[in-house]
Amino acid sequence: MSTLPGIARDDLRGVMACFATGVAVITAAQPGRPPVGMAVNSFVSVSLDPPLVLFCAAHTSSTWPAIRAAGHFCANVLAAGQEELARAFARKGDRFAGVTHTPGITGAPVLRDVHAHIECKIVETYEAGDHTVVLGRVLDLDADTEAAPLLFYRSAYRLF
Repeated sequence: MSTLPGIARDDLRGVMACFATGVAVITAAQPGRPPVGMAVNSFVSVSLDPPLVLFCAAHTSSTWPAIRAAGHFCANVLAAGQEELARAFARKGDRFAGVTHTPGITGAPVLRDVHAHIECKIVETYEAGDHTVVLGRVLDLDADTEAAPLLFYRSAYRLF
């Protein structure tokens, strides 16, 4: 599927780069299988009652099918100084090599020293262009309110 008529893909990407976003690593685990995770910058709160969040996964993602199969996920909101962690979860290979984590209430990995984590049950998915929108019901959460967030702006990691 292409962008709107008259809107070039690179133009849309360039304009959207002007919108600063947080950076999250979405993780999941299934019994007897290694954990999976991927970096995203499309993570937002949807509703307070009931508590819902969403993230978007590219149709080309090799990680999304394993997260979908797990039926749950943990959104690990990265803190300032965790650029390498973001890069590790954005590339192919063993993304958990050298990464300290503990299982959350769903079994999804909660990464060490993140700004916040939000554990969710997948409640709905929607196809939207070249991505899948994943809606999650919040089951557990915690935050380090003293930490500063890692931001993504103009195609680079930034500090608040």
